[in-house]
Amino acid sequence: MAIVDNLEAMLARGQDSALLRYSLGGEYLKIDQSDKAAEHLHQAVAQDPKYSAAWKLLGKALTDAGHKDEAIKAYKNGITVAEEKGDKQAAKEMTVLLKRLQK
Repeated sequence: MAIVDNLEAMLARGQDSALLRYSLGGEYLKIDQSDKAAEHLHQAVAQDPKYSAAWKLLGKALTDAGHKDEAIKAYKNGITVAEEKGDKQAAKEMTVLLKRLQK
């Protein structure tokens, strides 16, 4: 919980960034707070729409939180972003996760 507290303190001090939000999202996922993770990851992709890793983690957070339709949208957006950036591995991983969700 100390990591989450430190990251939240940075946010409270006005050090908001896509990377900080991505980090918070990842830490909240580790402690099974998927909805809280999704909030921060939504902010990460709002601040940097080309952040393919954040789209992937957002899809996972939404899936874990039971928001299947939103997760599908996140993965589709993430795949588009990753393909545009030439991030083939991220696109491939999100495609696999998307197919699993759509079964």
